[in-house]
Amino acid sequence: MTASAPVAKPRPDDAAGGAARALTSGGRRVLGHSAAVALMVAVTLMWSTAGVVTRHLEQARSFEVTFWRSFFTVLCLLVILPVFQGRGVFQRMRQGGAALWISGLCWCGMFTFFMMAITLTTVANVLVTMALAPLLTAVAARVFIGHRIARRTGVAILVAVSGIAWMYGHQLAEGINFTGTLVALCVAISGAANWTVTQHAHAKGHDVDLIPAVLIGAVLSSLITLPLALPFQASAHDLGLLFGLGLIQLAIPSSLAVVCARSLKAPEVALLGLLEVIFGILLAWVGAGEVPGRDVLVGGGLVVGALAANELLGWRQRNA
Repeated sequence: MTASAPVAKPRPDDAAGGAARALTSGGRRVLGHSAAVALMVAVTLMWSTAGVVTRHLEQARSFEVTFWRSFFTVLCLLVILPVFQGRGVFQRMRQGGAALWISGLCWCGMFTFFMMAITLTTVANVLVTMALAPLLTAVAARVFIGHRIARRTGVAILVAVSGIAWMYGHQLAEGINFTGTLVALCVAISGAANWTVTQHAHAKGHDVDLIPAVLIGAVLSSLITLPLALPFQASAHDLGLLFGLGLIQLAIPSSLAVVCARSLKAPEVALLGLLEVIFGILLAWVGAGEVPGRDVLVGGGLVVGALAANELLGWRQRNA
């Protein structure tokens, strides 16, 4: 679940970078560049632990997994938010406007669909499909708020779609049920909607604050999945792991990403965010014996390569 910062006003030809401008810089203490890069790598490593941790659950399944992760995220953010933004943050949330609450609803979709997908298919399938979010953002921004899609982004979209088509096609030919992969696509769609909302709000002079939006999303996800999670079956072992996901995989890295975004340019954050895909697949492989198939490696390589090339070319053009 990568996210990044509105370090500059979104350019009309750079809609794919919307996910890299979704945090609020806030004018607080700024890290040095090297420290910010190192911290952002740590953030992506924490984000990438969801898959391998989920594979070690004993009894919790499906909606219960989603509920406990979201619930523990709420508890952790209720402590973390005042530390990072002061006690007045909850009062400011009530004045956050429609964009904050729409963003929270999108985060709810991302949380819920992500954990559902993880329980239905491989970690690699989920992460590769989720990586489409920045490119879907470019399309959504073009359709809904009139941002022009740069030629390099259009090419990246075609390459990434080819990678996903390769992956889906091989799975379909082999008779693999890819319901989980389609659910993962809902994560990418929710992410694209989120970044489009934040871009539109930023263009209107109102930045959406990431961490309160994450809190709103976690609250909504908890409320929606609670009745579906009953009766609870999670063991004490499961609850410990799910608390770890709420704290270490979501609450802490989301907060630290805000700090990183004050020191890093949007393309840097977007490129470093791609490490989540690589780390997540490797952790599931090493930590849970979930070996990615050739179709995922080829399709995922095309998707991640297209994203990386698009960000690097955009960075070069802006600095030319």
